[in-house]
Amino acid sequence: MAGVQTAVALREQGFTGTVTLIGAEPHQPYDRPPLSKAVLLGKAEDSAFDVDFESLDIDLRLGREVTGVRTAEHQLDTEAGPVPYDALVLATGAEPIRLPGTEGVPGVHLLRTLDDAARLRPVLAAQHDIVVVGAGWIGAEFATAAREAGCAVTVVEAADRPLAGALPAEVAAPMAAWYADSGTVLRTHARVERVEPGAVVLDDGTRIAAGAVVVGIGARPATAWLADSGIALGAYGEVVADARLRTSVPDVHAVGDCASFPSARYGERLLIHHWDNALQGPRTVAAHIVEGELTDAVYDPVPYFWSEQFGRFVQYAGHHRGADTTLWRGDPDGPAWSVCWLRENRLVALLAVGRPRDLAQGRRLIESGAALDPERLADPTKPLKSATVTG
Repeated sequence: MAGVQTAVALREQGFTGTVTLIGAEPHQPYDRPPLSKAVLLGKAEDSAFDVDFESLDIDLRLGREVTGVRTAEHQLDTEAGPVPYDALVLATGAEPIRLPGTEGVPGVHLLRTLDDAARLRPVLAAQHDIVVVGAGWIGAEFATAAREAGCAVTVVEAADRPLAGALPAEVAAPMAAWYADSGTVLRTHARVERVEPGAVVLDDGTRIAAGAVVVGIGARPATAWLADSGIALGAYGEVVADARLRTSVPDVHAVGDCASFPSARYGERLLIHHWDNALQGPRTVAAHIVEGELTDAVYDPVPYFWSEQFGRFVQYAGHHRGADTTLWRGDPDGPAWSVCWLRENRLVALLAVGRPRDLAQGRRLIESGAALDPERLADPTKPLKSATVTG
């Protein structure tokens, strides 16, 4: 997404030079969200972007891994030889974290690429018993698809609740019931000791039968190839970019899952592994490549993502860390509810379950920084925007 959108944005903003888009995978560039839904369930063969690269005069080089970059020489090293550049955009995304000890074990899967989805489709079609390791976003989405396909699914999570790394305990807790409602077994406080052919063994000795194991325990920026480049990397291996998405090296930008950036809105550096970040950031990168010092565009979005799981549409906007107040709108045991996080009576983040209007209005309120009336905000019968304090 980030690489394709950067190439398209360059053309849309009037760049007339050569644009080369290099990708390690052999497939036409594709969108990732459908991989855990339509593609996985066989409802679509692929999710290729509807982009006419030829008419945009974008040189698309597929199946070509980049092995390094020599910034002093303005040159990429690839399997097919060097590629010179005047401006370089790093958009390598993130790669899933593998479960230690599972390399080469039959039946263990990840879900990140089109090939991963292709390997999992016959597993779902055969209705194998499946163990999902990790109750995060991808684990919940895969479990949803597997249940729809008729598979028996057990999700094992080392923490005490789903989404432990993403949401506060009181917000994530109601989501645990969604698993049982769908017929999915959720086991928390469950650490995997090892995976054997046909079984997952927990650290308490419990054996869970598994025709297939899907690992969803997080992702890390795909930046190992930059280790000797001189480009500054952060604590999580991400490229450290500035507010204009420039790296520590001249003429090199970074965008999407592989890069962090400073947010004046939230007063900290953000590393966002979500689709909307890969969609929005390229416009800032393209503006600086096309206009140079003539533009003062900075990248400071309201982060946004969504997830479809267990028959629910979950949306999140903002960044809740640092909030001083948490307000609920609606009953978390019901089908539709929202959570609002405020700092000094200004909305900084919102989670909406089945309340898309809350999300749309909340996102605008976060962007505006408007002062709000908490009592009115907490009333689920009133529109969010009606809580704005005027005067």
